[in-house]
Amino acid sequence: MELLIEAIKMDWWILLPIFLCSILVLGVVISKWSYYQKNQRDITLYMRELNRDLSKNDMSAAQNTAIRCGGVVGEVIEEAVRIFSEQKSGFSRSFDISAALATRKLESHLTILGTIGGVAPFLGLLGTVTRILFTFKEMAGSSQMGQAADVMSGIGSALIATALGLGVAIVAVIFFNSFQSIVKHYEDDFQLIKLLFLSFVDGEAEPQQKYTSAKVNL
Repeated sequence: MELLIEAIKMDWWILLPIFLCSILVLGVVISKWSYYQKNQRDITLYMRELNRDLSKNDMSAAQNTAIRCGGVVGEVIEEAVRIFSEQKSGFSRSFDISAALATRKLESHLTILGTIGGVAPFLGLLGTVTRILFTFKEMAGSSQMGQAADVMSGIGSALIATALGLGVAIVAVIFFNSFQSIVKHYEDDFQLIKLLFLSFVDGEAEPQQKYTSAKVNL
């Protein structure tokens, strides 16, 4: 406890940004975790409904399915229904744009976690190295054992900055990787939605090609 108090007194200039980084990490983690939980959907249920709606060519029912799904997945499905209704030939490119925009929304603020995960250890190391340099200077001018003991205590408290920096970085990296995995899961869902719609786009294109070929042969 005494080491921590001494570290706060002597290394406040580096502990303050580390503390601010920890607040940022906590805020981003709470915000993104809440967002992902709110938008979590069992895509298999809605894929079955969409398959029935599209097989009947009932765009109104497909739109209602997207609305009932809700969240970011529902928004992507709703946009897919709109694109499918208006421009089947360019569905793939238009859908990829919509999916990319949704992915960008899912990834927002994750760079904060990645940056802090990389920077926080170096902040702590900077504070420790700086304190040790000043401590060695004091040690060089010290000739009494008692003063040397105080200097060694100062070195011990200097290591607290590194420990705190590593702690913040570890938490940031863990949640950064976890959230990236969640985003990848959403991207896989978007690809399933795309493949479902493309199967009906291709299904409509094949009879048209056969009809055109037969007409040419005649």
